[in-house]
Amino acid sequence: MLMSIAAIVVGLAILVWSADRFVDGASATARYAGMPPLLIGMVIVGFGTSAPEIVVSVISALQGNPGLALGNAYGSNIANIGLILGVTALISPIMVHSQVLRKELPVLLAVTLLSLALVWNGMLTRTDAIILLVVFVLFMGWSIKQGMKKPADSLSGDEAEALEENTMSAKTALFWLVVGLLLLVASSRLLVWGAVDIAQAFGVSDLIIGLTIVAIGTSLPELASSIAAIRKNQHDLAIGNVIGSNLFNTLAVVGLAGVISPMSVASEVISRDFMVMIGLTLSLFVLGYGFKGRPGRINRYEGALLLAIYLAYTGWLAQGVINAA
Repeated sequence: MLMSIAAIVVGLAILVWSADRFVDGASATARYAGMPPLLIGMVIVGFGTSAPEIVVSVISALQGNPGLALGNAYGSNIANIGLILGVTALISPIMVHSQVLRKELPVLLAVTLLSLALVWNGMLTRTDAIILLVVFVLFMGWSIKQGMKKPADSLSGDEAEALEENTMSAKTALFWLVVGLLLLVASSRLLVWGAVDIAQAFGVSDLIIGLTIVAIGTSLPELASSIAAIRKNQHDLAIGNVIGSNLFNTLAVVGLAGVISPMSVASEVISRDFMVMIGLTLSLFVLGYGFKGRPGRINRYEGALLLAIYLAYTGWLAQGVINAA
């Protein structure tokens, strides 16, 4: 048991650290290859902050633990809005000025509802997973096209400023790109092994482990980047990290896991986890979109409410485990 706990702790620590190195290396490599800052921010950084979820879910699916893969993706979405945006807004109220983000908020809500429709019958088939991946590719193409139309948008400005701070050499960038990816895979395998072993020892489903411990751990890059962004007054980048990560999780992470291993979806995932995820996503849309010409915002009171919802949800999961025991 101690070995399993150590595997989770060490795996999470290396996972978060290697994800950061991977993003830095990938961003710098792409910059040396001549990619524009907006494209790097939306594709490279967006993928990088979701790399822990992607690698953990793919490895879980390959090892025959689809519940862990699904729990990791949906649990990360819930943690991103409830925990990360809640904590970030408590530190400093978040203002949303970017037109790109205002267009992506309804897309995130629509994608969440699409995902619910696909698993409503209690199954995520390979066809369902392919649909999610196709939508993901279409969304990325649309986002890049929209972003290129508005080069002065505040989101691209925030991303460009953040990327300009990365001054590593081409050789160093390539080194961290490769090493970061290798460490991501290795630490994810260690994390999945520890999580599954503890789940089996306590009789807890891998779904619950994925929704809690693994989801929080793989969301740490988003938490760190959002807090760093808000301290630099880059509000759009803070909320953009969460929107991008949730879109990656819902479409790419679940899609890849489903293509590898089609899975049954427990009824409580739909009645409990999906309802919480949709409720938080709807709240983010209402708070972040802004109406009547006013920019969206999440103030400290609203941040406290998001955090309270997340804590109540986590307590709900814990109570279910206690009752089952």
